[in-house]
Amino acid sequence: MLTDLKVKVGPQFYRYHVGAIDVVPEVLQEFSAKNVLVVHGGISYEKAQPFLHFLQQDDYTFSFLQYTGECSYYGAERIAEVVNEKQNDFMIGVGGGKLADLVGYAAHLVNINFGVIPTLASNCAPWTPLSVMYKESGESEGKSEHFLRQAAFFITDPKLVIDAPVNYFVAGLADTLAKWYESDAILQQAHLQNEPFLQVAAYTADLCKVAILEQSAKAISDMEKGEVTEEFVRLSEIVFAVAGLVGGLGDKYARNAIAHAMHDGMSKYIPESHAFLHGEKVAYGIFYQLAVEKKWTQIDDLLPFYRELKLPMSMEQMQIFPEDEAIIDRIATFIDSKKKVHLLPIPITKELLKESIYELENYIKR
Repeated sequence: MLTDLKVKVGPQFYRYHVGAIDVVPEVLQEFSAKNVLVVHGGISYEKAQPFLHFLQQDDYTFSFLQYTGECSYYGAERIAEVVNEKQNDFMIGVGGGKLADLVGYAAHLVNINFGVIPTLASNCAPWTPLSVMYKESGESEGKSEHFLRQAAFFITDPKLVIDAPVNYFVAGLADTLAKWYESDAILQQAHLQNEPFLQVAAYTADLCKVAILEQSAKAISDMEKGEVTEEFVRLSEIVFAVAGLVGGLGDKYARNAIAHAMHDGMSKYIPESHAFLHGEKVAYGIFYQLAVEKKWTQIDDLLPFYRELKLPMSMEQMQIFPEDEAIIDRIATFIDSKKKVHLLPIPITKELLKESIYELENYIKR
């Protein structure tokens, strides 16, 4: 029996369908919210405006704050100052993954409830009670803030989500695909086999993987046409909601491993990597983890999918491979420092992590 498993399933209330945002006032009433701070982005908020009819209601007082574009400690403190000044009793985040992370962490700091209205499907940030922290420069802090507070609601509309940049959705598909590749080897270990929540996490990760590999091309094509189809709704829901269940049910055993650790290492030590989206770097990270595990056949199996979605397969392909070997050493040391990496059933060493970076580059060249 595990004594360190923390199950945090997801938001208290979830809806995703055409017209869903109109039910936000019902949830605000449930939480006795009256004085609401709306934290938002720029372009995404302009696109969301036609969907936010609840902002016209006289039952609530709304104040507004545009975030800086990063989920940073500075940004969270800035929100906290506004909440304390205006005495807000609820917070709503309207935007993408970094904004959802920021609002969740800020709500944790000031001890108020919050809801999220995602404007794109690029990761499971709106679902999960953790925040990946960055500096205002875009450099990764190399750490995540975990908290026990779940979102009061996660509500959005596919007609809003489909109007986002397609490359964010593609990156979200890659980020979600990593759920299975990072968790499978860990969850298959004998001492974890009879844990019911981990079994459900494993099933959910597999569901994500199968749907993404089979339906991504159709969903992407539909998004490019602006058509809200069954495939687009299903895969966007998998990216920002179902994927969050994997870590919510499996905790550290199914949240992230080498692929995400590589993302953090690149973001921390290779400034040029900031030009790539989170999911794009995680896509490379999947190949890197498979290289560490010496699962070259699985890389071969994924190559057609990566080519079809134009996902990065190597740092050289991304044109960010460091010329200075010391940077490779720092990345390997950083990845080795992550406890979840060592949950994999293989002996992880800095030497293995470093040599696998070079092995993957050479393998992709071939």
